[in-house]
Amino acid sequence: MLLYLIYCGQFNLLNMTKAILGRLIPIFLLSPLLGFDLQSQSNEKKWDINNPPLATKSFTLKTDEGTWMNLDVSLDGSKLVFDLLGDIFIMPMTGGRATALRSGLAYEVQPRFSPDGTKILFTSDAGGADNIWVMDVDGSNAEQLTSEKFRLLNNPSWHPNGNYFAARKHFTSTRSLGAGEIWLYHRSGGAGVQLTERKNDQQDVNEPFFSPDGRYIYFSEDMYPGGFFQYNKDPNNQIFIIRRYDTKNSKTENIIGGSGSAFRPTPSNDGKYLAYIRRDRTKTQLVIHQLETGEEYSLYSELSKDQQEAWTIFGIYTGFSWTPDDKDILIWAKGKIRKINVASKIASIVPFDVEVEHKIVHPLQSKQICFEDTVKIHAIRNCITSPDGKIIVFNAAGYLYKMKLPDGQAERLTKGDHFEYEPSFSSDGKELVFVSWDDDEMGRIHKMNLVKGSTTVLSTERGIYRNPSIPLMANGLFIAKNQATNT
Repeated sequence: MLLYLIYCGQFNLLNMTKAILGRLIPIFLLSPLLGFDLQSQSNEKKWDINNPPLATKSFTLKTDEGTWMNLDVSLDGSKLVFDLLGDIFIMPMTGGRATALRSGLAYEVQPRFSPDGTKILFTSDAGGADNIWVMDVDGSNAEQLTSEKFRLLNNPSWHPNGNYFAARKHFTSTRSLGAGEIWLYHRSGGAGVQLTERKNDQQDVNEPFFSPDGRYIYFSEDMYPGGFFQYNKDPNNQIFIIRRYDTKNSKTENIIGGSGSAFRPTPSNDGKYLAYIRRDRTKTQLVIHQLETGEEYSLYSELSKDQQEAWTIFGIYTGFSWTPDDKDILIWAKGKIRKINVASKIASIVPFDVEVEHKIVHPLQSKQICFEDTVKIHAIRNCITSPDGKIIVFNAAGYLYKMKLPDGQAERLTKGDHFEYEPSFSSDGKELVFVSWDDDEMGRIHKMNLVKGSTTVLSTERGIYRNPSIPLMANGLFIAKNQATNT
């Protein structure tokens, strides 16, 4: 029965070897029977995103500013880790030359220190798709923890005990870049456990962050009315709110909302405050919210513009961090890393500079022939067959052509310079009507005598004409259907 299925093409051997063949008969017995080399199969070169079999060139990036940088402060307050252009760097909290921990063609972002300071969690597509990875604090021993291939992951957040992490799983629909759910994973990886359920595939849930005691997971959610993604949302109304998931009873409650929205929740280390981002007219602000009383104030109003009106696949604003003593917050804004004192609201810049080697893959290029005399046509439109079935007329690249069936050579039907569309035969096949277009002269209706090859303009007014036809010939008058917008 097994050999019959293989013979009939109903058995995908390579995909199902492990699941079925391994249970039915030893592989080493099947391999000579089926005529393939298992050794050669296993030795196929695996795709490496950082070393693709494509032409590349290198350059040295030197900069002291960056765009859309996520960052985190170690719990001993000595180190600062951040991402820049898909690479991850570390440096002293005081600033200076940053050391690259992860660089290359892979896109790697959103680093977070583990509670014990020995590991860094991050998002990477080095395995072929966005998943959560972990590495030692010096960049060594990088390991992929999750293995999603379709519903991808980002924005990881450590549980305070260091044994688990939460992440945002990305879902898509036919008309949007998607929504999210919060999932929980063990640090050893695995399939994970779903914590929140998306209400649809278009309104986002994002930016999970554990409370210091590990009981709650704070996150942002799109609550804009309508139940789907909209392009005309008002950011000074409410789009996103901050919610929290209770790991003890699996309940979710709203925490902060209102005008300007609320997103990127980041609790203080003592658990008393929640820092978050909101919009105030044209300003994107960092706000401090006291969890016990609900009192809050704006800490810093010179952030870069948030993304709440757009798709928020990687978050609405970049990840930021409190210092261990909760006296300062470090956050990226306008190209620089800002250190903002919570008490005085005084902001200073933490200087950094990076020097890293970058690879660039040469883009695929093809010769463009749009300005050459001869163009090979790959698609036709408005194709019609003559009443006697001997020829076809069709539009190609804006002009009308005729071709004898079944294998004649296509020939230009007219000699005009105007674009020609939507041909229609008369019932006897001797005449043809079609419409033309010119940006200056607008549209016309034309009649062509296929026997003589002469063409007559039938319309007297400039307009937009569509779908002409010849339903009737009476008293020498031509009758045509058209839709026209006249000037």
